Amino acid sequence: MEFFRSPNIDFLGKKWYFLAFSLVFSVAGICSMLFWHGVPLGVDFRGGTLVRVKFTKTPNLNEIRGLMDRAGLHSARIQQFGPTSNNEVLIGLAEKETSEAALDQGRSQIINALETRMPSGKQDLNNASAQNIQNYLLSKDPLHLGTDAAQRYQDMGQAIVHQRDAVQSGVLNSMNDLKGVVPPPVLASLNEGFGLSDFGVRNVDVVGPQVGKQLQSQAKLAILYSLAGMLVYLWFRFELIYGVAAVVACFHDTLITVGAFSLANKEISLTVIAAILTLVGYSMNDTIVVFDRIRENIKLLRREKLADIVNRSINQTLSRTVLTSGLTFLTVLSLYLFGGEVLRGFSFALVIGILIGTYSSIAVAAPMLVAYQDWRTRRASSGRPMPPPPPTVSRREKVRAKA
Repeated sequence: MEFFRSPNIDFLGKKWYFLAFSLVFSVAGICSMLFWHGVPLGVDFRGGTLVRVKFTKTPNLNEIRGLMDRAGLHSARIQQFGPTSNNEVLIGLAEKETSEAALDQGRSQIINALETRMPSGKQDLNNASAQNIQNYLLSKDPLHLGTDAAQRYQDMGQAIVHQRDAVQSGVLNSMNDLKGVVPPPVLASLNEGFGLSDFGVRNVDVVGPQVGKQLQSQAKLAILYSLAGMLVYLWFRFELIYGVAAVVACFHDTLITVGAFSLANKEISLTVIAAILTLVGYSMNDTIVVFDRIRENIKLLRREKLADIVNRSINQTLSRTVLTSGLTFLTVLSLYLFGGEVLRGFSFALVIGILIGTYSSIAVAAPMLVAYQDWRTRRASSGRPMPPPPPTVSRREKVRAKA
């Protein structure tokens, strides 16, 4: 199947437009990382506590930030989680200590700051554990069960937590939500000892700072090693200039993708690193397809200029590029739109990466080959010694010929 029949687009004639496009987005991303949002690392890398909170009504982020400030948590990161209708917020707190006790303390500080509006002397039923509920009921024994109370109240505590977390999506709006879940005497007793805050903690992620720094280092090394390995592979399969051009294109893709996260102030997590490594491989694969066609055409069209050969090669592979990249883009776009908040960062990286990776194979890697050839030609005209020209056969074919 062909998307285009005999296209004849002068891609290299538009190289300065491509260069301007790349410069604008690269510089914007770098400026954002240096002066505006920085590199928005997730809790996986910076360490600390990340609490996902469900509210009974649309939360006011400025009010939540004020509560955090009054509690002394001035560095807390607060952002909406998921659709507005979910009434969920992510509250992140960086930790300097490495002990588990310090990390647990950070979680408790966030909860205590949000519970300042709770009635004094009462526990918060929206954030109480089944064990706390059981202990309270055992102390009051509203059903007068005596020695048989432990198992019965344990079941009631678990039923209340299930009603709150599974049925009411993490937060009770009123004590009436428990009608039919527990007997009326138990509900009356709960009214005496418990109150309801307007929020409930849905999930807590805790990562120690040392672990976060280690993950940062490993993520950087993973990206660098992948680029270095691909450089060596292309050096062996084609020639060094091909490997350099492909790696520069992949670095260009990575820079723009990370810059997009900084501009959008989206956190970079471990899943985002996995997406970046995926797009590095995808971009490299697309570049190799173009390079293979260039190498074949160099053998067939020896008398034509390299610029014309590169243009023809890109046009010949354009139908394949649009089909494969277009279908992949539609897949990751669907994942971004319908995959949910957990996969939002991963899919956002792939959406940006597929577009930029396809673009860079045509607009960055291929023009570098022509620029190198032009540089060699100018150097030859000036009488200076030149490096060897790009071969018309691959290094691997040379090895085979010698064998």
